[in-house]
Amino acid sequence: MLKLLTLLVVLTSFLYASDKVEIYATSMDSQDNIVKATGEVTVVYKDYFLSAQNATYDKKSGELELFGNIRASQGKNYKLLGDYARLNIAKKERTFKPFFMLEKESKVWISADEGCALNKDFDISSGVMSGCNPNDPLWKIHFSSSTYNSDDKWLNIYNARIFIYDIPVFYTPYFGYSLDTTRRTGLLTPAFGTSAVEGVYYEQPIYIAEQNWWDLELKPQVRTSRGYGGYTTFRFVDSKISKGEFTTGYFKEKDSYFKSNNLANDTHYGYNFLYDNSDVINQWFGTNFKGQSGLYMDLNSMNDVDYINLSTNDTTQNATATQNLSRVNLFYNTDNNYFGAYFKYYQDLTKVSNEDTLQKLPTFQYHRYLDTLFGDHLIYSLDMQSNNIYREVGKHVTQTDLNIPITLQTSIFDEYLNTSYKAYIYAQHSKFSGTETVKTGNYENGYFARNYHVFSASSQVSRAFEDFTHVVGFGSTYTIGGAETKTGFYVDYETFCSDANNKNTPQCEFYNITAIEEELKLDFTQYLYDIEGTQILYHRLAQNISYQNSGNSLGELENELDYQITKGLKLYNNMFYNYDQNKLSKLYNQLTFNESGFSVSFSHLYKDTFLEKTATYTPYTSYITSSASYTYNKHYSYDVTYNYDVESSLKKSASIGFLYKKRCWDFGLKYLENNRPVLTDTGSTSIYDRYIYFTVVLKPMMSSGSGPLFEYKLPETTQGL
Repeated sequence: MLKLLTLLVVLTSFLYASDKVEIYATSMDSQDNIVKATGEVTVVYKDYFLSAQNATYDKKSGELELFGNIRASQGKNYKLLGDYARLNIAKKERTFKPFFMLEKESKVWISADEGCALNKDFDISSGVMSGCNPNDPLWKIHFSSSTYNSDDKWLNIYNARIFIYDIPVFYTPYFGYSLDTTRRTGLLTPAFGTSAVEGVYYEQPIYIAEQNWWDLELKPQVRTSRGYGGYTTFRFVDSKISKGEFTTGYFKEKDSYFKSNNLANDTHYGYNFLYDNSDVINQWFGTNFKGQSGLYMDLNSMNDVDYINLSTNDTTQNATATQNLSRVNLFYNTDNNYFGAYFKYYQDLTKVSNEDTLQKLPTFQYHRYLDTLFGDHLIYSLDMQSNNIYREVGKHVTQTDLNIPITLQTSIFDEYLNTSYKAYIYAQHSKFSGTETVKTGNYENGYFARNYHVFSASSQVSRAFEDFTHVVGFGSTYTIGGAETKTGFYVDYETFCSDANNKNTPQCEFYNITAIEEELKLDFTQYLYDIEGTQILYHRLAQNISYQNSGNSLGELENELDYQITKGLKLYNNMFYNYDQNKLSKLYNQLTFNESGFSVSFSHLYKDTFLEKTATYTPYTSYITSSASYTYNKHYSYDVTYNYDVESSLKKSASIGFLYKKRCWDFGLKYLENNRPVLTDTGSTSIYDRYIYFTVVLKPMMSSGSGPLFEYKLPETTQGL
């Protein structure tokens, strides 16, 4: 569309320039100031061509008239057709009757009774536009008048009526559409919806891009029975190596909705700031360090989870969680050393107050990369981290960890057997501060230090057969503890916090030491590859044998399988078996199928921690996710999803829908349920949002995948369907 109308301006303006214009015809007569050309008239200017059956040119007035089967084109890309055209060179006026314009690549066309142009401005009278077959268009827009300016490249349509076939489906007194593919200020596609509870929903995004280095998107919205608000995103590129964006929003609830739904807040607000700089130290401080530095910021804050829920009316685009994380990562990296500083702030969205939530403000890290001695047989590295674990009320702690692994490795038996010995030196120091209103225990400063040893041996062999290649690997790792020393906090809470049943108690929130068990880990892996090198099967077995006190005990047996059963069918399994409980502690299965237009995925996760079940804690996890889609042909596709929490007997989400696609339009219909968390005055809970989405894409004015055009929100429910 852009190229088409741009051509029209150029074609009708070239006659006024000083460049040479050539007129060819079978015969040409001249009398006084009137030149008449008949028979295959062609007007040539650079690579532009105008052709007609007859033409008349008035030298005095500078007016050129073309009659009969008029064609105007540039190369192979554009074409304008009509029965009559008048071009006034002196006044720079152009008129086409009737007006028909076609852009071959996108096949967008405009047909009107008359099109007139003066300089850069076009006036098009009553007509039709579409991107479909002109003989029987699936969609078309009738308009009473239209204007276009070739400088700002904006098309205005008045009294627009959208027809699906010959059925009118929508009317608007005005419709504006940008024919420019570059960044520019203007209106974006609006979103519509209706809900029995929230009323009519309307969002009109406004895009502002006045300079190349920034843009601003304003998204005001209204929900007639709930309230009003808006979200704003400012994006910027401040250098070749850095960019960022800032999003903020606000929504005000109506008093009636706020009270009837027992919401915790009658206003919802928050912000998100993202920033990325890939050479921050040299840029900000004017240095010329050879190492790599970086800064990444992701800052979030909101007064409750409805700030996320209200950011868009399409709940499939919302990612909600019970905890909101803000973080800042800063690092400097060389070939041998790494320095990092990290700041993490957690906001618990299930709480009215966040003052007792633990934060990591900040974490400092130094890491010495692997280095070798004695012909690459001795490998060593060093890692040190200091975490300031802080909260506004209650105890907090600064914990510093030191980890030094030293590895001696070699291969024997002509490299059939790889062996290694690794010695770990580990230490942690805790320094406590802060006071507790309700005292949970005595926290004394202290340190913990130990060393332990790991011996490993592995081998891998492969053999090629006629149709496949088989690779087999065997490995063993023996771990044994060494000396330990501890003081203060680590002595006081070792026995209590080593009990898995006390792991989630307040007394153990700072205790993260796990015992080093004497154990032997055996693992077996095998791969099968077809003749083209594609993996058919991956299988791994791992078994831990623990040696504690005088007895032997088997750790959990892990079995992992990734099997490409057929070209389209694949099975993945990951299983952990606990001998002590004689039960599975974890079982994950996923079956996928993708062939002949069908795409199906089904997975189930089961976990058991074997801890005691309480009123607020369950040791079991059982979750089902599933999805299926079918592409019948290039026009019709169908999809369905279903996610279910078996343990809590709670459906998490479900959807079913179809999409009909043609060259010039898409139409889709989808029903969706989504279990959404909300914060009420009695605490955190969740409800089911239920939507019917209508997707209508009129190509090329709209693009596929741009989201639903209209949505209807059904009444909320606490059970779903």
